[in-house]
Amino acid sequence: MRRAAAFALVATVALLAPVIGVLVAVPFALIAVAGRAVSEGRIFELFARPSDRRAGELRGLVGFALAATGLALLMGLVNQPTDPTVPNAPTVFVATLLVLGYGNLAEQTACAYDDTPINRAVSFVAGGTVATVAGIATVTAIVTAIPDPAVGDPMVPRSTAVFLGLSGSVAGALVRAISFGRDDQLALLSIAAAIGALVSLDLQVEPVRLAVAVGIAGSVGYLSWRLETASITGMLAGVLLSLATIVLGGYGWFAVLIAFFGIGGLASKYRYEEKRRMGVAEDNEGARGSRNVLGNAGVALFAVVAFAAAESAAVETVFQFVFLGSLSTAMSDTLSSEIGVLFGPPRLITTLEPVETGTDGGVTLKGIGIGAGGGAVVALIAAATFGTGAVAAALIVAAGVLGMLVDSILGATVEDRWIGNQAVNFLATLAGGVIAAAGAVAFALA
Repeated sequence: MRRAAAFALVATVALLAPVIGVLVAVPFALIAVAGRAVSEGRIFELFARPSDRRAGELRGLVGFALAATGLALLMGLVNQPTDPTVPNAPTVFVATLLVLGYGNLAEQTACAYDDTPINRAVSFVAGGTVATVAGIATVTAIVTAIPDPAVGDPMVPRSTAVFLGLSGSVAGALVRAISFGRDDQLALLSIAAAIGALVSLDLQVEPVRLAVAVGIAGSVGYLSWRLETASITGMLAGVLLSLATIVLGGYGWFAVLIAFFGIGGLASKYRYEEKRRMGVAEDNEGARGSRNVLGNAGVALFAVVAFAAAESAAVETVFQFVFLGSLSTAMSDTLSSEIGVLFGPPRLITTLEPVETGTDGGVTLKGIGIGAGGGAVVALIAAATFGTGAVAAALIVAAGVLGMLVDSILGATVEDRWIGNQAVNFLATLAGGVIAAAGAVAFALA
């Protein structure tokens, strides 16, 4: 806890950013130099991690300070606002450092009472979010006291600040869970990317929608972990997706997303022991990890962010179809793989030769039919929530089936040779999203 408090204090140096701008890189660079020179004594013992003690160097502190230095320089380069209503780079920089510093402090404090993965994740997110709200309020107060027309207006509504803090904190908790808390540099960059992307949208988050999003995303995330349909990393990735989908898209978008996760999770558990004996069951008792979640829904996340950034109704519709086509593909492929595999024997999609069950690129007619049914579920939900018609529904189903076939073709040709399964899933959902969007344009739906 003392070490975490010391790192939080170092992170607080970021509050100099709205006063001195890019020169905030200097104190962090000096901290890195000082950390490199210290190898013993009280300062060393205060900041040293177990690995630092073994190495005799404050590698953790030096890495953290250098990452902050680089981020400060990058923020200085991109801080060229043209719209005075857009929050400036100091806001992003301060929020990023405080999320990591105080999120880690809250995590270590909570671990003194309950050192479980779920408690670590929740406490990090809570601490990082509170620190972000406080940090953004401080930036606002400082810039209001010493206005500078060159940096724009840093005013951020309280509900928007909470959303920025939650999104950055969940992204940071996810990276820390994946790296077991050993890579603060990567966590720092991930938090900055999440907060920076959202800040660039000039969001005005409705407090009621945010409250609903937090309640739903948190409940669904906890239940998915509790029911063992998602690991801790899978839960965090799902919470991040859910928050973004509800706040940036809307409840209809979330209905499609949660249908995929819910039905996909049940499909993974369906006749699991039989699939395990066949050697085709998912690892971890079918629980989805972060790579699985992002491989299947990464394109959907991009689509909802692009939808929020769109400046015309036509472009918004295009990205809506990218979202629907990608999740139709993910649903089709998941059901085809998890249920269709039980109705072998499959044939290789590229040659139609019989292959063993579980072979990458192996398909069955029943599997394709079941996959088409998954696409139809997405189309029905889209019709109910977005009011799409028969042509759009057919397009969504077709995009799902074609994307599923792209997945099988990639599985038969490049999977485990040049790319892994999650990359194949990502490319297949990208194909499904592009097909749906192209169809929407061709049929004048956008």
